[in-house]
Amino acid sequence: MKKQPAQIAYFSMEVGLDGRMPTYAGGLGILAGDTLKTCADLELPVVGVTLLNERGYFRQKLDAQHNQVEEPENWSKEELLSLTPAKVTLKLTTRSLQIRAWQYLVEGTRGFTVPVYFLDTNFGENDSYARQLTSYLYGGNNEYRLYQELILGIGGLKILRALGYHSLHRYHLNEGHSAFLLMELCREARLKTAVIARRQVGQSCVFTTHTPLPGGHDRFSKKLLQTVVPKMYSRFFLTADFDKGQLNTTRLALNSAFFVNGVAQRHRQVTKKLFPGHHIEAITNGVHSRTWTSPDFQRLFDRYLHGWETNPSALRYALGIPNQEIWEAHQESKRRLIDEVNRGEQPHLTYKDFTIGIARRFAPYKRSTLILSQPDRLRRLAVKYGGLQIIFAGKAFPTDMRGEGLIKEVFAAQKELAPEVKVIFLENYDIRLAKLLTSGVDLWLNNPLRPFEASGTSGMKAAHNGIPQCSTLDGWWLEGHLEGVTGWTIGKQIPTEDLLEDSQEEQETEEDLYTKLEKKILPTFCDEPEKWQDIMRHTIAFNASFFNTTRMVQQYLVDAYY
Repeated sequence: MKKQPAQIAYFSMEVGLDGRMPTYAGGLGILAGDTLKTCADLELPVVGVTLLNERGYFRQKLDAQHNQVEEPENWSKEELLSLTPAKVTLKLTTRSLQIRAWQYLVEGTRGFTVPVYFLDTNFGENDSYARQLTSYLYGGNNEYRLYQELILGIGGLKILRALGYHSLHRYHLNEGHSAFLLMELCREARLKTAVIARRQVGQSCVFTTHTPLPGGHDRFSKKLLQTVVPKMYSRFFLTADFDKGQLNTTRLALNSAFFVNGVAQRHRQVTKKLFPGHHIEAITNGVHSRTWTSPDFQRLFDRYLHGWETNPSALRYALGIPNQEIWEAHQESKRRLIDEVNRGEQPHLTYKDFTIGIARRFAPYKRSTLILSQPDRLRRLAVKYGGLQIIFAGKAFPTDMRGEGLIKEVFAAQKELAPEVKVIFLENYDIRLAKLLTSGVDLWLNNPLRPFEASGTSGMKAAHNGIPQCSTLDGWWLEGHLEGVTGWTIGKQIPTEDLLEDSQEEQETEEDLYTKLEKKILPTFCDEPEKWQDIMRHTIAFNASFFNTTRMVQQYLVDAYY
């Protein structure tokens, strides 16, 4: 395995690399994992830093009343990671934390490896509270979160130094969770003036923000900061980092990094309105092509598109693959998904019925259950077109009662719509299930309330398997949709400035979704198979060839890293 000294450090609170390691909560962590895999494929001198998350985010279970129950994940770090000799001390006002690091090597297609270090406080030199600070991803209260972010940002840089990374060229902050890295860089710079220190260290920092949601930007009160963060770090805060007396970690990063980007063109516009006065670029997200292409489509691409794994732009030539072979690969992937679903106790699915996939976090703004809003109409469509199957998956935030209520809506609909429409909910959505779903359904459905989809990546995964998407015009879909060619849109296109107001689009979106299903999608699938297969082929050629992390990382290289 080839390896060279790192020049770029990539910091992320969560990283999803391996289905056996539940060190991610959702799209942010999966994106981080896909990014690091691509760096290994491209043989880039990168090192990753994250938290161990020893008990994961949570394992989702549903009780007899379909209430979400959160259980700890159990996985063996000793089997999957290697303990490094590095150990550092993080001195805070309240306590000193001892931090060690476990290493995971991400191997690229040609044998090059990118090391990722998982920070750990669960060992004997820490007190009982400190030992569980790297146990639960996004766990605990605001104090717990502050400790985690100090461990990631300050402790992470200290660990890198202890491991011999002294000549790093760039520091990439993936979301504001790692913003305290700036404080340690300032301390190392030994400059007395905070403004000068921040300006100097910011010349080496890249910051990617991922959300237009207020809850996605962490805030800490001055009182909490004074209790926990020692003067040697807090003296580098600027007044502009605070909102109404609270430190906003997004502002902390925005006020320093020389390069800031949103994760789609629309997200850039929304972020500029949320944080006026900042120069913000856009690098649209992607997915790691090899990871998210099913075995059936991998074999197909290997036959027709030489080198597609390391150069996914070659997928544009999918237009030369015979339609029938694309359809046969899809049918194999669909059988794999249906067989997995039918092992459970819910209604058994068939291979032939039109199958819709909806898998994402069960948060109200994502409107996962919108398709269930007109049950009589849905039943009529199922009868007219010979069957309809809808597969849901996703977790609600712990304590989000509205999100948990949406899961219950799915089960209520399962009973109400039977037997004409089969509705399935799959517990504990994870990497394994995501691979099955994004390759095995016939249509990917996504209808978030705009403008809260910063980018979205699940539809990109589906595109790698020829699955068209039906989505509201937000996030990446604004850039990727060609109506009736790569999928379908729901609702009208709305200017960014209007999206930040209450647009009252729920009723319009619902009606448009049903109309598209009735007039466009189902008639094409059932009555014009060759046209549907051609849509699948164009989805690969136009969407998968561009919305991948190879293109994304290459943009970071040109715009931000060098």
